[in-house]
Amino acid sequence: MQDLVKQIVEMDKKARAITDSAQKEKIDSQKKIQEERERIRTNYLQEARRRIAKNEPAERAAAEAAWEKQKARNAADAEKLETLYRENGDRWVSEIVKRVTGE
Repeated sequence: MQDLVKQIVEMDKKARAITDSAQKEKIDSQKKIQEERERIRTNYLQEARRRIAKNEPAERAAAEAAWEKQKARNAADAEKLETLYRENGDRWVSEIVKRVTGE
């Protein structure tokens, strides 16, 4: 009977050792996964920053070119409006006055 109790105690010790080992392995695995996640995140952010820095001059030049193009378009439109006003301004003013006064 004492041998049976002794065997049960030994089996319990072995089971606890296996459980403790598995728990430690689980904790170690979780820690490694967290470290790997952080490493991947850091690498991704570094690469993203590098690509942004690399592309910034080209994007800035493209934006500046688009701005200059729009500025030229606006200037041309303003000149057209100015020309139309010089040609038709007096007539437009007279027409507006007539419509407002009902003449």
